[in-house]
Amino acid sequence: MKVEPLRLPGLLLVEPARHGDARGFFSEVWSRRALAAHGITADFVQDNHSLSREVGVVRGLHFQRPPSAQGKLVRVVRGAILDVVVDLRQGSPTYGESEVIELSAANWRQLWVPRGFAHGFATLEPDTEVLYKVDAYYDREADAGILWNDPALGIDWPLTDPILSEKDRGAPRLAEIDPPFPAGSW
Repeated sequence: MKVEPLRLPGLLLVEPARHGDARGFFSEVWSRRALAAHGITADFVQDNHSLSREVGVVRGLHFQRPPSAQGKLVRVVRGAILDVVVDLRQGSPTYGESEVIELSAANWRQLWVPRGFAHGFATLEPDTEVLYKVDAYYDREADAGILWNDPALGIDWPLTDPILSEKDRGAPRLAEIDPPFPAGSW
């Protein structure tokens, strides 16, 4: 398993090995021991699975406020996404900055998103399925988000007519919220 740090501190790109032959392939997509060797020691408590039927579905940018913040290990098992994270850690030198990674069933990459980041994605192919492990249970009271296309974030979304939920369409801009992850909470 190959693990490499990305530009925003804490984000890791995970590339599990895939062993194939005429029958197909085998891949160890998660290993507590292998990821712990790279600093990912999350105790995953829930697996989530989403299906987006159309190209251009945007889900996010979501996060849960402390003490229910979640770390996520995200992967795509069918289709492709433009995965986007935004640093929301107060006092971080990269607060408000984003990182954009393409994840797909073809490239087999995963993204580790630690607590302190907003997360979202846009589908690049129809019938895209995303699986992600989280290290805290869903908490409706802690559920929050920021506007996916807030100009202050500078995210270059490849979309002209996104498909959004009402919740995501009405999310506040980054400047309209108190920093959700105060220093010391991350």
